[in-house]
Amino acid sequence: MDRVILHCDANNFFASVESLFRPELKTIPMAVSNFDDRKHGVILAKNDLAKPFGVKTGESVLAALKKCPELTLVKPHRGSYGEYSRRLNAIYLRYTDLVEAASIDESYLDVTGSTTLFGSGKEIADELRRVVRDELGLTISVGVSFNKTFAKLGSDYKKPDATTVLSRETYKDLLYPLPAGAMLGVGDAAEGALAKRGLMTIGDIAAAPRETLIACMGKFGGAVWDGVQGLDNDRVRCVGEHEAPKSIGNGETFPRDIRGRQEIEIALMALTDQVAQKLRAQKMLAKTVALQIKNPSLKVISRQVTLSTPTSATGELYHAAHELIFREWNPNAPIRMLTVTLANLIEPGGEMQLSMFDEPESNEKSEKLYRAVDDIRRRFGNSALKPALLFTPLFEEGEGE
Repeated sequence: MDRVILHCDANNFFASVESLFRPELKTIPMAVSNFDDRKHGVILAKNDLAKPFGVKTGESVLAALKKCPELTLVKPHRGSYGEYSRRLNAIYLRYTDLVEAASIDESYLDVTGSTTLFGSGKEIADELRRVVRDELGLTISVGVSFNKTFAKLGSDYKKPDATTVLSRETYKDLLYPLPAGAMLGVGDAAEGALAKRGLMTIGDIAAAPRETLIACMGKFGGAVWDGVQGLDNDRVRCVGEHEAPKSIGNGETFPRDIRGRQEIEIALMALTDQVAQKLRAQKMLAKTVALQIKNPSLKVISRQVTLSTPTSATGELYHAAHELIFREWNPNAPIRMLTVTLANLIEPGGEMQLSMFDEPESNEKSEKLYRAVDDIRRRFGNSALKPALLFTPLFEEGEGE
């Protein structure tokens, strides 16, 4: 039996919420912008009346105003968006506990087990649209299908305030004539690469060998090919359930270039200390330490090392990063940006193989020590305990401003 998956997408969410508080905005072209300064502002959302002018989310305010000089700009009220997002998901939870928020205005619902109570997937989708409209004054578009990919494409297919069903019998007729760029994960660059091979539509992607997609888009091309074939088996997670992270990283673009062993060591320790603390908060261990270094010419190099024993101990992670950076980088060369990433994450006890040279008791003591440090920091702040190296400031006060 096929699953019944819905994708609910709140139409023009930011702009629609703003119009709830200022109804006059519903009658004029309007957009939400993140800056008062029109030279640097970006369009975060627009209403339907702004769309015929070609106003696009993500473009500059200047570009939008050239297309639509009478466009009304509104400041974002993020607290209100969060509140209405919670209200939307509360409505969805009346129909199933399998509600996965994909973003502030989009959620997946698995209603397979709810159909005996509330009717077919289409009937549930239509009911959700009515309830959201009546109770919140917002509209949603809903895609109904047997997997998440097609449910999402269904909600995109027709807007606003619409239900689109993509069944096993109909998805090819509806989706395959669409341009390749309508497929999830196919951006402008990928669409151009596909076009060079004559793959202009989603149907063309489906008809091509899987290897062709990988050649055009790398490893992700295989996932795109699987998606258009209807092979997405990703499950909808319960509310509050989170997928374990695949990596944890932190980077810093410095106010001036850093160079020399001492400055590099201080920056490296600060970043490693931060990501290690995040790693322990996730109750995971890292098998790989990766560095990304950008010089003043914006050239980037990336290097990584695999640890003999997975760990979350700051000292061990810093030691690995330290050896890596001074093996691969001239300390006298300037660094503009540095990123430390911990990857190949596992849960303690999972997939761990100790070599004959490892000392499990020593590793366990290190883990306990840093968990105790984290506990003190939670109670008294991150500055309560820190590595000795970080008592030397990287920059003097005011330097680099």
